[in-house]
Amino acid sequence: MTETARITMQDKDLFGPEHLALRKTVRKFAESLAPHAEEWDEAGIFPREVFKQAGDLGLLGIRADPTLGGSGLDWWHTVCWVEELVHTCNAGLNMALLVQSDMATPIIEELGSDEVKREFLAPAIAGDKIAALGVSEPGGGSDVAAMRTTARRDGDDYVINGSKLWITHGTRADFITLAVRTGADGFGGISLVVFPTDVKGYSVGKRLKKIGNKSSDTAELFFEDCRIPVRYRLGSENGGFFHIMTNFQGERLVAALGCVAGMQRAVREAINYGKDRTAFGKPLVKFQVWKHKLVEHLTAIEAARRLAYFATDKFNQNPKNPAGVTREITMAKLFAGDLAQRVIYDCMQMYGGFGYTTEYPISRAWTDVRLITIGGGTSEIMKEILTKVEGL
Repeated sequence: MTETARITMQDKDLFGPEHLALRKTVRKFAESLAPHAEEWDEAGIFPREVFKQAGDLGLLGIRADPTLGGSGLDWWHTVCWVEELVHTCNAGLNMALLVQSDMATPIIEELGSDEVKREFLAPAIAGDKIAALGVSEPGGGSDVAAMRTTARRDGDDYVINGSKLWITHGTRADFITLAVRTGADGFGGISLVVFPTDVKGYSVGKRLKKIGNKSSDTAELFFEDCRIPVRYRLGSENGGFFHIMTNFQGERLVAALGCVAGMQRAVREAINYGKDRTAFGKPLVKFQVWKHKLVEHLTAIEAARRLAYFATDKFNQNPKNPAGVTREITMAKLFAGDLAQRVIYDCMQMYGGFGYTTEYPISRAWTDVRLITIGGGTSEIMKEILTKVEGL
């Protein structure tokens, strides 16, 4: 049992000894990295060796095929990975590791040839290669169907031209799971390829300066007559849009779970701070305004967790059909993301002037959490998806 995953009697059917053992492994790994949180945020990047450490512990391929170095486990084990990772106290680092484990690589296992899996997926699971996901473009972050980066067929090669923006691991990825336009305009002309970054014509723009999640390097990427073999394509030509959309479901579920864990940790730390900090002769947590606010947030966080767990359970029952759980996952991300803005704000307020300094992790949490309503689909996009699902 941990602060971030308060396992109740109801949860004992979900988490057994194997899950608890995984939690301990992740917690120990995360806490070993926590002392470097501020240092790596200031540097704007963390050491490459962290990927290898995670790979050696089997954390980068929890659901992946064991023949590729994965563990072949299910989504409930991924829940343990995501929830305990929060103890790094570094959201940028967490996001980077989750891009590697749950955003850029699962689609390679789903659609890639055996050769592609051996060449790219297996080393990514081991932490020997860093993977990026290349979908967003300048002027078209959420509008995937408006993609303009092209891949023209030339014999046994694709010739790629265009650019991508907001790419995590952009400055140092060894390969990119890349969305490109191979056909006509609209969603019907998009394909997915694996793009090795040592290809001639590929370049990285400047590292983008962000207000939060600073330790994850983010960059704009440029492609000028880059040639890759057609055999690096994932799935059918012009059939990539559906796979991008379904891949988003796993990304959004992970985001919701991580957000809930982050809120839980922030509130528990605020409570501990409020017990030690006194005002007008008594601890802050003894004031009714704070007691009520904190328990309101704990109640809402528990509701967010249950919504995320409900989505996880439904997804876990049929992981081959992510579209079948679009409603639940979208609701989970929307609810957790919007709730987190209020929870972290109030936690920061409790620290008073200290909350506005970098002395306490709450200040980083405040800037980091803003991304959850933007990345992986904005809250506005989540609402649009739900209006379609509900037939409105």
